[in-house]
Amino acid sequence: MNQPPLNALRAFEAVARTGSFRAAAESLFVTQPAVSHQIKHLEQWLGAPLFERGGRVPTLLPRGAALARDLTMALDAIDAACRRARPASSDGALVVAAIPSVAICWLIPRLPRFRARHPEIQLRVIYAHHGHDIDLMTTDLAFTFSGSRPVSDGIVAEPFLSGRSVPVASPPLVGSAPAQLTSRWLLQVGLLHDSDLAGWQTWLKRAGQTVPDRLPGAVFEDFNLLRAAALAGQGVALCSLAMIQPDLAEGRLVQLSEISVLEDFGYYLTQSSLIPIDGARRRARQAFLSWIRSEQGEG
Repeated sequence: MNQPPLNALRAFEAVARTGSFRAAAESLFVTQPAVSHQIKHLEQWLGAPLFERGGRVPTLLPRGAALARDLTMALDAIDAACRRARPASSDGALVVAAIPSVAICWLIPRLPRFRARHPEIQLRVIYAHHGHDIDLMTTDLAFTFSGSRPVSDGIVAEPFLSGRSVPVASPPLVGSAPAQLTSRWLLQVGLLHDSDLAGWQTWLKRAGQTVPDRLPGAVFEDFNLLRAAALAGQGVALCSLAMIQPDLAEGRLVQLSEISVLEDFGYYLTQSSLIPIDGARRRARQAFLSWIRSEQGEG
């Protein structure tokens, strides 16, 4: 049997995925008649129709639906294989992805020390976004935040820093704080929330305080925005101790209680074990990991 027509298979998969010939043509950057021609070619090669053409939109016949499922799996496998074969960076740079909190509060302030120790290593730092998958096939290392240690085939994750978070505020707000924080005082000076209200709801319960039906205060979708609001004196925030140690040490923020939340959460250093890397890249990755661990030891 002759080899299957690959262009026709690609066009068929696009139609099955998008649900129309027009959308498939747009996704493939070709004309709609070109897609129709490829589908006819594939059906001729197979010797059987793939679509029920009686309606306004193409409806897959059972054999077409089965072929579409197999093609999707095959194309995903090809994509994964190509990603594994492709170097993480074409220019030889070590690619490090970091969620914004780690990038701004921990990594970037320390990078001059890494460059001084390893001037031969070119580093590229990119953003990783909490809650979004990171393409570890094109990234050498990633700093992530999770409620548990990431576990997956081909993924190696090691604990990096604790996510334990406590109430903090700028010095001008601290003067009026009672020895034991109360709901009344916190609501008076203002609460600052990270992503949702759950953090403060949990903290108030642990502190034995009344939890109002409605917690006021601005909600920030990024830790760096939350930290900036706390530094500006806009209220009390629950911040990760690991991320604000310099702020506490230099007096920009003050810890108001030992009661904490998010103890089970943590920051992790994650990498893929599936990427084939050459000796130079492996040495660069190991050098970066060794530097990270030395920085952890220094606090």
